[in-house]
Amino acid sequence: MTDLPIARHLLHEAPPEVSDHVVLDYDQRLIRRKRLVARAGLTFLVDLPEVTNLDDHWGFQLADGRAVGVLPALEDLIEVRGDLPRLAWHIGNRHTPCAMGADHLTIRSDHVIAAMLVQLGAHLTPVTGPFRPEGGAYGKGRTMGHDHSHAHTHA
Repeated sequence: MTDLPIARHLLHEAPPEVSDHVVLDYDQRLIRRKRLVARAGLTFLVDLPEVTNLDDHWGFQLADGRAVGVLPALEDLIEVRGDLPRLAWHIGNRHTPCAMGADHLTIRSDHVIAAMLVQLGAHLTPVTGPFRPEGGAYGKGRTMGHDHSHAHTHA
């Protein structure tokens, strides 16, 4: 058992009063059970029934009634420009999360993927910001990759 306040419920909208905010990067926003420390020092335990993508929620409702918001952390990203359909296909073929804009793609900084994209003719610009990539196949959740134990090939 813990003396920490526990968050077992998620909020979809900001309540009238907010106790604090946690700042989490893309990987940290996929959570089930973890101790978190918010910006002003509030420490609490997240204990959700299943692994959850926090991008689909505003924040946490603590058992004692307090609300804690979730903010995306600033991350090192790469803005990708060029033949976007072709580049997006190659990024997706590597199961790399990607945010899509009208005239560019954005991925997390990764020197291996960056080298591949340059070889494909992409123009890359390092940027910093929150990373909110496109969701899964049905527009919700995470692109999780898949097990390569079954037989098929990647181009």
